[in-house]
Amino acid sequence: MLVIAKTPVPGRVKTRLTPDLTPDQAADVAEAALADTFDAVLAAPAARRVLVLDGPPRPWFPCGLEVVPQTGGGLDVRLAAAFGLCTGPALLVGMDTPQLRPDLLAVDWTDSDAWFGPAADGGFWALGLRRPDPALLLGVPMSTPRTGAAQLARLTGAGLRVGLLPELTDIDHIADFAAVAAAAPGTRTARLARRLLPGTAVPQPHRAPARAKASATATTTATATAAATA
Repeated sequence: MLVIAKTPVPGRVKTRLTPDLTPDQAADVAEAALADTFDAVLAAPAARRVLVLDGPPRPWFPCGLEVVPQTGGGLDVRLAAAFGLCTGPALLVGMDTPQLRPDLLAVDWTDSDAWFGPAADGGFWALGLRRPDPALLLGVPMSTPRTGAAQLARLTGAGLRVGLLPELTDIDHIADFAAVAAAAPGTRTARLARRLLPGTAVPQPHRAPARAKASATATTTATATAAATA
């Protein structure tokens, strides 16, 4: 499992969230999104988990992640280099989709040579290769509305059987931040959105399972009491 990310530094991350947010707040969003991504990656099955990082690691980065620096060059070069670290099946994700879940990362390679997760903005949030080949990424135009289509065409053009993951929304703009938080209300990202976007309807996490458990416990206790006094 590969995570490609930037260290959350004000002025270097989530710059398109400004001026709606301050640079410090935008960096807080990046930090929350990255932490949520770590949670999903650490809970997903993987023989090796690698954070391919632009910038210095932070003390709060969790154990269980191998941290390696990103190479220089364009994004296609950096992604290709990340896959070059792997000798077996590898799935790469970014730090912009904190709503991802561990089950989305548990891909099955039996009938697929590649996995592709499209992003709502025309890019992609996940890319998996059963046999990592950096050449499958080099030269793909990045950060355009056609990036996802171009990358998918590169995979299918190479004769690979491609499995498709659900489309997710990247956090690029303030509306994305609100939408992603609403879709995953139990995440750190959502908690931050409720604080930074007070006028936006970001729901609280659903707590019905906890209430159901409490109700079941009460019912069991009442039944046991009735049986004891009968």
